[in-house]
Amino acid sequence: MSDLAYGRVVLKISGEGLCTPGTTGIDATELERIAHEIKSVVDLGVQVGLVIGGGNIVRGGDLAKKIQIAEAAAHYMGMLATVINAIAVQEVLESIGVDTRVQSAIAIDRICEKFVRRRAIRHLEKGRVVVFAGGTGNPFVTTDTAAALRAAEIGADALLKATKVDGVYSADPAHEPDAELHSRLTYNEFLDRRLGVMDLSSILMCQQNRVPVVVFNLRKPGNMRAVVEGQTVGTVVAQ
Repeated sequence: MSDLAYGRVVLKISGEGLCTPGTTGIDATELERIAHEIKSVVDLGVQVGLVIGGGNIVRGGDLAKKIQIAEAAAHYMGMLATVINAIAVQEVLESIGVDTRVQSAIAIDRICEKFVRRRAIRHLEKGRVVVFAGGTGNPFVTTDTAAALRAAEIGADALLKATKVDGVYSADPAHEPDAELHSRLTYNEFLDRRLGVMDLSSILMCQQNRVPVVVFNLRKPGNMRAVVEGQTVGTVVAQ
């Protein structure tokens, strides 16, 4: 542990990270790949909290635009989608020997615990992965912000934002091949440039609570381990 850059982290994964590009739902191969990346750092002694989006099942804002559902109700549907994803991740993690607990901001006591900060910290101290589901429990708030909130609440050393690219670029690398990859940015630089990789309110919350953010590509095997070991991977957003 003394050789690690981060001993307690919150990993944020989008719902789309659980399926293959261009599809929806949950893909077994993607789920297992993520679980093994998490196990690789748990085996080092890192305490891991996890926040997963629900966009692979329901994206509330988009749904409300398509059909006659109030946007607040659509957001609640999205929060329930994150619970479905959390249960799936829990089952796969435990199948490979990683003790896991799901805590939801929305009470669903038949299938998971209600979020309690002190209980979550105790689980982490016992070496369990804690999956924080249900967002913040409120509509109109992104799961990026939920991840920043949980990171602050549990005293995480860093928020790890998993993406499908290598970090934060000066422009979208899919459309501009010459876009520059930033290895390090301050919170203010990220906010001023409105780089769009994360919800700006989540970055502001991390700034207020001095939680560094590491944006990295989780699809590259070994990247998560490299991040917690302090190797130069992705983009660090800090003070």
